[in-house]
Amino acid sequence: MKIRRILATAVAVAVTTPAAAFSVTPAFADTKPETRPDTRPAAQTPAKPTVEELEKAAAEAQKAYDKALAAKETAYEVLEVALSDNAPLTVAAKAAEKAANDAATAKTAADKAVTDAKTALAALPADATEERRAAAKETVAKAETAAAAAAAAKTTADADAKIADEIADDARVEASRTYQAAKTAMEEALAAKTAADAALERAKQEEEENPGDDGCVDEPGLTTVVKGLPSKVTAGTATTFSVRVTNGTDKHLDQVITYAGVHATDKSGAKDIAKYLKLTWSTASSPKWQNVGGDHYIDDAIGALEPGEKADVRLRLAVDAKTPAGQGLTFIAGDYLNEDGTCGLTPDAAVNEFDIEAAPAKPAPKPTPKPSTTAPATGNGVTPQGSGTSVPATTTNSTLAATGSSDATTQLALTSGAAVALGAGAMFLARRRTTGADA
Repeated sequence: MKIRRILATAVAVAVTTPAAAFSVTPAFADTKPETRPDTRPAAQTPAKPTVEELEKAAAEAQKAYDKALAAKETAYEVLEVALSDNAPLTVAAKAAEKAANDAATAKTAADKAVTDAKTALAALPADATEERRAAAKETVAKAETAAAAAAAAKTTADADAKIADEIADDARVEASRTYQAAKTAMEEALAAKTAADAALERAKQEEEENPGDDGCVDEPGLTTVVKGLPSKVTAGTATTFSVRVTNGTDKHLDQVITYAGVHATDKSGAKDIAKYLKLTWSTASSPKWQNVGGDHYIDDAIGALEPGEKADVRLRLAVDAKTPAGQGLTFIAGDYLNEDGTCGLTPDAAVNEFDIEAAPAKPAPKPTPKPSTTAPATGNGVTPQGSGTSVPATTTNSTLAATGSSDATTQLALTSGAAVALGAGAMFLARRRTTGADA
């Protein structure tokens, strides 16, 4: 079966418009956008990009990413300097602050000198000579003059300190803004690079697996709906949900095949943690849980479907206890193959996101109790199982949330989770094999 061409269009858009890579495109969503008639002339319909064109786009995207990454790292170095205690403007602000504090101390001393001089003048005895009284008055006058000068110096020093602090703070803010802009540009460049790489890989795989048009078509009437996948899963647990496949066409489908893949990254989006997640499946007729194969296809779950007929496949997502916190996506789709050689696939993959929570930390071991002469309590000491099962929540279909920190001093993870999700979707769907090959 040919690999979906709609995916090529979605990734091509992401390559030419980097911002598009930060959301799951309609090619990945199970909710379809509003359908409008295409009134454009046929000549205006975008042509499918060639491998050579995609190679050029991937090379350009790599160059743009390398340049953006270097700019981001330079901006981060500038930010580190601006935030350090040794930054020239910070040193100047601290010096101005010290001068203001010294001026305040000097003013306090000058004010005290005035008080002391006035006290001494008032304490002169009534029979004090005029010379002595004049000298005391002169001391008061000089003290008041010095106090006025100290007050003026303090006012000037306070103003200088305020200005120096504002200048240093403005420099820190500007460095932070520059870094944030560089970080955003790097994320967009990374999204474009990831999408371009995925588009190129998909095109190469399609060219290798499908050298000619095998006649398989998109079949809107064949739909897949995910039910019961919770919005959060916890490491060390298993969650059961279901997929309903419906033959909404007016024809008999001889063999319907379900496609189920799962992708996950840690919170930064930089590390692929899908190895910790495992999908198994079962049906009413095959209740034993079976592994979803490496090609992500479940061949034997459904079989034939009459027009209007539905079939349910149960899926269980097991999350290893060692799984770090992060985010995950499931990719669910359907294909069919008829005995006459005709084949088709669901136009869109159902993409469902979920958060992954790390396993709760183990409690610290309690101290060994001292032997007791009290008779032991009765009971078998077995803890009932199943107490940790959570009730499945409503299915979530949306883009991965962008993770990160607003703190300019936090080191940026060098991968966009949304871009990785887009690339993962392209890689998963690119592996969809020729349906009739193993039937």
